[in-house]
Amino acid sequence: MIELTGLTKRYGEKVAVDHLTFTVRPGIVTGFLGPNGAGKSTTMRMLLGLDNPTAGDVRIDGKRYAELKDPLKYIGALLDAKAMHGGRSAYNHLLCLAQSNGIPRRRVSEVLETVGLTAVAKKRAKGFSLGMGQRLGIAGALLGDPEILMFDEPVNGLDPEGIHWIRNLMKSLAGQGRTVFVSSHLMSEMALTADHLVVIGQGRLLADTSMADFIRENSRSYVRLRSPQQERLRDVMHEAGITAVSRGDGALEVDGATSEQLGELAARHQLVLHELSPQRASLEEAFMQLTAESVEYHAHTDGAGPQVPGAGWGVGAQQKKGV
Repeated sequence: MIELTGLTKRYGEKVAVDHLTFTVRPGIVTGFLGPNGAGKSTTMRMLLGLDNPTAGDVRIDGKRYAELKDPLKYIGALLDAKAMHGGRSAYNHLLCLAQSNGIPRRRVSEVLETVGLTAVAKKRAKGFSLGMGQRLGIAGALLGDPEILMFDEPVNGLDPEGIHWIRNLMKSLAGQGRTVFVSSHLMSEMALTADHLVVIGQGRLLADTSMADFIRENSRSYVRLRSPQQERLRDVMHEAGITAVSRGDGALEVDGATSEQLGELAARHQLVLHELSPQRASLEEAFMQLTAESVEYHAHTDGAGPQVPGAGWGVGAQQKKGV
């Protein structure tokens, strides 16, 4: 389990992390989300003792990272897949990590097999593709067979098969009762992987909730209907106190009533429905809604165009180096 209490980090006048308090629990995949510059990387670095907090505290199974003996046996992390000696082979890179943490040599071959790099174990890491480097970084995180795993952009550079593999790996690790904490900009992937979400913006906690609750609380849900008896349908709903809004494609949208209620209402009045579909926002839409006021780096539609809230997640965003 990972516990943050009032965690704060300042760089001069810049507050990168602002009194973060949350707990990452075992047995589920917890997604860590936030716009560029929100403080995600700084938070993860403080978890591993790579940055010292200005205030607050962070514990790994009740201990500070510096207090852990053989820390790879407690927490495995992938923060930067390029953080390795390029002149070493994949095998020797992992062997050095294993020897420094009291991990048996046999474990090196096991994790290479797990991540699919056995065939290139003797090749130098500097010749690896981005995806192969990611796999080697994941192998390093798994090396100590830790109860806590932390991944920053784990699918970066992976092909579709690799993305499917890491998604199933994280779910499997959580299913074993381990703590899995993962940061990613890929909303579609987070929607398929995470059970719980921690969302921050400008260093502050914005949400700490389940995936389902996050989408429900930060987006509009409605029911879409189409009928050849649309005017009669509108009258029936009006009599029942239900307001419908017409759309240009001939459909009606209804807030405040479930698809079951609307279907039963139509059936009682013998109305034909060609469409009755509940519409729920995606994780990306809910995220944009929540973080619209917290986006620090915006994209523009042209050189002098207006700022677009949430566009800091889009391709081509004007990105500064985040903290």
